[in-house]
Amino acid sequence: MCSCGADISEGMTTEATTAGNVAGKTQQKAAATYTGYPALEPVTLKCEDPENSRGLPTAKISHSYGVAKDGQPHQISVDSEKFFETKNYKAVTYDTKSQGKVLYLTFDCGYDNGYTEKILDTLKEKNVKAAFFCTADELKSAPEVIARMIKEGHIVGNHSTTHPSFDEISRSEMTKEIQDCDNYLRSNFGYTSPYFRFPKGEYSECALELVGSLGYTSVFWSLSYADWDTKAQKGADYAFEKVTARLHPGAIILLHAVSSDNAGAMARIIDYAREQGYEFKSLDDLNL
Repeated sequence: MCSCGADISEGMTTEATTAGNVAGKTQQKAAATYTGYPALEPVTLKCEDPENSRGLPTAKISHSYGVAKDGQPHQISVDSEKFFETKNYKAVTYDTKSQGKVLYLTFDCGYDNGYTEKILDTLKEKNVKAAFFCTADELKSAPEVIARMIKEGHIVGNHSTTHPSFDEISRSEMTKEIQDCDNYLRSNFGYTSPYFRFPKGEYSECALELVGSLGYTSVFWSLSYADWDTKAQKGADYAFEKVTARLHPGAIILLHAVSSDNAGAMARIIDYAREQGYEFKSLDDLNL
């Protein structure tokens, strides 16, 4: 088994993280950096099996957005659930445990296109907490935006350092991708979280096992649409229709913050979902 050389919650104070420590969830330390919080100590993540001596499958698995049918979670191109359920890997695609109509709003942020702050404005107005999975490039290019996410109670998840396909790099390279992104968050924002999302939704069983062994939960999704191409935006009405037509209880919604369509439709999506009886929750509320 791989083992992690340091716990990702290392360096946090009890006073500032009481709720987080009780839940074992996202934690942050109050009091310098872009957030005004003190920097957290860097971590060194070490894996005992960098060469994959156990021969875990390295074939690419692509997690696609699919199409919802009869109000049920969408159909994905590969049955990823078999890994999560039968092999107990630390991953989630949607909430199967909560009672009632709950939704989890998440965004992927590879770079800032000027729409993230508009999305944050809407989330603040509507009192919705989301998760933003950011690459190191995003952390470096938009530090004020990242600090705002954190200070307004959103989760900032690890989306790797350089956004590679994790089925195409070694276990040591995967570890460095995750570690360097986390340490940038720690040093510059005084923040860390236990959530990871694979770049491009591409991974392998070997990669999935490694991420879990490092102490992270891999967060996939059960609702999304092709929204990432900034040159092919189709308008806020299109975004609204694509998202609301696929809502289902427990959905983890993936959207891209670079999309002008999403920024324009966000308030309507939230209002419509609530009118249908849905409640927006944070990933920290998941019973993992």
